[in-house]
Amino acid sequence: MTVKIFDTQEVQEFLRLASGLEQEGGSPRVKEIVYRVLSDLFKMVEDLDVTADEYWQGVAYLNQLGTSQEAALLSPGLGLDRFLDMRMDAEDEALGVEGGTPRTIEGPLYVAGAPVEQGYARLDDGSDPDGQLLIMHGVIYDADGKPFPGAQVEVWHANTKGFYSHFDPTGEQAPFNMRRTIIADAQGRYRFQSIVPKGYGCPPEGPTQQLLNQLGRHGNRPAHIHFFITADGHRKLTTQLNMENDPFVYDDFAYATREGLVVPVVEHTDEATIKANGLDTPFAEMEFDFKLSRLVDGVDNQVVERPRLQG
Repeated sequence: MTVKIFDTQEVQEFLRLASGLEQEGGSPRVKEIVYRVLSDLFKMVEDLDVTADEYWQGVAYLNQLGTSQEAALLSPGLGLDRFLDMRMDAEDEALGVEGGTPRTIEGPLYVAGAPVEQGYARLDDGSDPDGQLLIMHGVIYDADGKPFPGAQVEVWHANTKGFYSHFDPTGEQAPFNMRRTIIADAQGRYRFQSIVPKGYGCPPEGPTQQLLNQLGRHGNRPAHIHFFITADGHRKLTTQLNMENDPFVYDDFAYATREGLVVPVVEHTDEATIKANGLDTPFAEMEFDFKLSRLVDGVDNQVVERPRLQG
């Protein structure tokens, strides 16, 4: 038997009571959000006839999600991070903001405080036995298309097992391995040496993958490299570059792949090119130039403040 009580005066008054709307203290904004969340949940329970058993399974799942610290992994997996980017894109369009390198999701694995280098940096510490040498370089351009000396390039990526330092369950990586902040040189150039990262999958027994299984979806990400780019008078760019030869480059469970952010990985084996780069072994090369966008009325309207690990 299906009953409908959501629209009754009793339930609507109860929603206001549970959300604190009848109380003087607290945060009006939090009350507004909680009221909407509870209203939508109450309505969903009624519309979908959610049983008590299903409800308590959901509560147990949320407890497991928190215990596993996977909420920030499930968020992009359900497209919430991408939706936030879509809203910022729409805001830019409404404001007439054009050009610049596309933004895409930050992901949950940034660590603040990476060592700072001038112009060039070695990201990896040489401890990954399967690592293929990678050279990446490019130029940071301002909103007028001019090189931007002194722009700050924060870069981080995974090792050949798909693990990030500070989050590596094997404990093999030293702090800030494959994480650096590079200050662009007088010509606006950045350059780094590292290893070619691998993509990764959600922990197979974790709550994120458990839910994805119920949705008939995989939990894999293509190989990619994360960037924050900051410079005076310009908005902070949060983006990541995917490697075009990865099988998941257009099938990313986190929906981070965007047009203009897929980069060729060029293999160099000829001796002349190897020596010209100051190396003695074959290497892979990626080249990518970033273009920044101006502040909007003097404000960075795309900067995101969120809890982040401090190294």
